[in-house]
Amino acid sequence: MISVVIRTFIIYCAVTAFMRLMGKRQLGELQPGELVITLLVSEIAANPIIDSSLPLLNCIIPLILLVGFEILNSVIDMKSVRFRYFTEGKPITVIRNGQLDQRQLKKLRFTVNDVLSALRQKDVFNIEDVEYAIVETNGTLSVLLKPEKRNSTPKNYDKPEKDTGLPCAVIIDGKIIEINFEDCGVTSEEIKGKIKQEKLKQKDILLMTVDKAKNYYIITKKEC
Repeated sequence: MISVVIRTFIIYCAVTAFMRLMGKRQLGELQPGELVITLLVSEIAANPIIDSSLPLLNCIIPLILLVGFEILNSVIDMKSVRFRYFTEGKPITVIRNGQLDQRQLKKLRFTVNDVLSALRQKDVFNIEDVEYAIVETNGTLSVLLKPEKRNSTPKNYDKPEKDTGLPCAVIIDGKIIEINFEDCGVTSEEIKGKIKQEKLKQKDILLMTVDKAKNYYIITKKEC
C-alpha cells in the first residue's frame, strides 16, 4: 500500500513538472498536437499506478521523450510559418458579410447547425448581423459583427462607427501571408510599398495587419 502511494506521488510530481515545461498553452484551448500529447501523457502516467509491477522508468522515459517532442515542435512553430500551418492548420473564414461560405463549411465538415450553435454561444442569434466569422485552429469561432450591430461606446454615440472590415494579418514573422489579401483588399505591391514607406525590412516585421480602410498596424521584431 505504501509503495502505491509513493509511486502515485512520484508520477503526479513528474507529470505536473512536464506539463509546466510544455507551457501555459496546455491549460487553454488545445491544438491537435497538444491534445495528442496530453492524452498520451495521461495514458502513460496511469499505467504504473494501476499496475505496480511496471517499473517507474517505463513511465518516466516515455514522458521525457513526449515532452521533448512537444518543446521541439513549439520551437519550430515559432521559427517557421509553414511548419505552423502544417501542424496547426489555418484559420478559415466561414461567414462574410452575413453569407455562409458553403465551400469552407464542407472543407471543415461543419454543418449549418454547428455554425448557428457556435454563434448563439457568442450571443449572436441572427447570421445577417455577422460581418465575419472565423473558425480558429483550435475549433473555436471568432465573430466580428457588422458596425451597426456592435455595442456603442461613448466615443461613437454622435457618429456611427465606420466599417473598416476585418484587420488581416498580412505579414507574420517576416513572411507575407497572401491568403489573407482577399479579405482586406490589398495586394503584395501595396504591402511592399508600405514597408518601403516605413523604411523597414520585411524580415524585421513580426506582425503587420491592415483593414479595408488601409489602416496599418506594425510590430517589429526585438532581440530577446
